[in-house]
Amino acid sequence: MNGGRLERRKAQTRAALLDAARSLLTSRDPAGVSIQEITEAADVGFGSFYNHFPSKQELFDLAVATAAAEHRALIDAATAGLTDPAEVLAVAVRVTGRFPRTHADLARIIDRVGVRYPSAYPIDALRHAREVGRLCYDDDEVAFACVNGSLLGVLHHSLDAGEPEVDRAADRLAVSLLRLFGLVEGDARKVVARPLPI
Repeated sequence: MNGGRLERRKAQTRAALLDAARSLLTSRDPAGVSIQEITEAADVGFGSFYNHFPSKQELFDLAVATAAAEHRALIDAATAGLTDPAEVLAVAVRVTGRFPRTHADLARIIDRVGVRYPSAYPIDALRHAREVGRLCYDDDEVAFACVNGSLLGVLHHSLDAGEPEVDRAADRLAVSLLRLFGLVEGDARKVVARPLPI
């Protein structure tokens, strides 16, 4: 019984540290955050930090990974059942581009982490769209960088924009990327005009 309580307390402390790191990531650069600030935000003792994480970097890496996993789950839910690979890309971009309005903390974490943030849209989905002839481009890695880099730019812009502009920017980016990857204007706009599944 005591062992069970101890394990629960350890899990609660670890979760509190992780939550604090995620919260701090929305407004601070990890390099400028002290372990003291993390433990105070988590409301745990300073000495308990090293019982759970060997370094501040490992904690922040895990915080980013959990944010990315949450992001990926949202994209997976939104694209489940879609059969058009162009729509899968468009929905991933449109959902993520709306984060400043719908999931502001995730948007801020993505913006802070920048190009090191793990993409929620898998490169395999992009490759599949090319292989079946729905999208056209020459290099998987470069195309993937185009998707992620442009999304980062739009998220950064939209975090300072008004609410209606956020949705417009997300949809315009989706149209632009589909056109970049070979869809004609009318087809790209038709794909992006479809209702979002979530």
